[in-house]
Amino acid sequence: MADAGSGRAGRVRAFEGVLARIEERIAADGLTVGDRLPGERQLAEQLQVSRSSVREAIRVLESLGVVSSQVGRGPDAGAVLTSRPADALGGLLRLHLGIATLSMREVVDARLMIEQWSAQRAARSGMALDTMERALAAMDTAAGPEEFVEHDVVFHSAIVEASGNRLTSAFTQALRDAVRHFAVAAVARAGDTGDLQADHRRIHRAIADGDADAAVAAIAVHLARAYPPGTES
Repeated sequence: MADAGSGRAGRVRAFEGVLARIEERIAADGLTVGDRLPGERQLAEQLQVSRSSVREAIRVLESLGVVSSQVGRGPDAGAVLTSRPADALGGLLRLHLGIATLSMREVVDARLMIEQWSAQRAARSGMALDTMERALAAMDTAAGPEEFVEHDVVFHSAIVEASGNRLTSAFTQALRDAVRHFAVAAVARAGDTGDLQADHRRIHRAIADGDADAAVAAIAVHLARAYPPGTES
């Protein structure tokens, strides 16, 4: 006889399988935002699972902002895809952070890798410069940490968007949304934002000069200053 733990593990594996198969169904049908998933009964038949398993999987997708469930019958049945990629990623990252399966250091390291790669690309294209300049000016006059972080997000997002890779852009937005309160705390902890702005200007200058190596180095210095080792809150 299986113990309670193994029974729970079996249910979790079955549930994860339903989520994975719904994801495959979305990809196979080429569904995008605004499209409707098949109804609960139809999905259960297609996936060869119980309707309760489908119902639970849809509930999780809805909590992550991927779908919006609507009551209906016939052609009006089924959940509607509502999410942009960053919305779903942000919800998932917030969930992982909330249950302590991701550390702040892991998040910062992931951001470092993405932004350094993106800075190299931005230095070759120069596409991010105008947005970065406007964000710099706005940070100079920010009334407090929250407003500063609002424009800081624009500054760093411009670098990643200049890479031309939509997935890294979505992932970066999700990272920033998931740890926004950490960013505000980091600015509040710094007090004077002069050093952070000096870092921003070095990053901007390196990209404007087309110096990819300098941009990569400046990103590393900046993130180490904002989130020194041991920073978790």
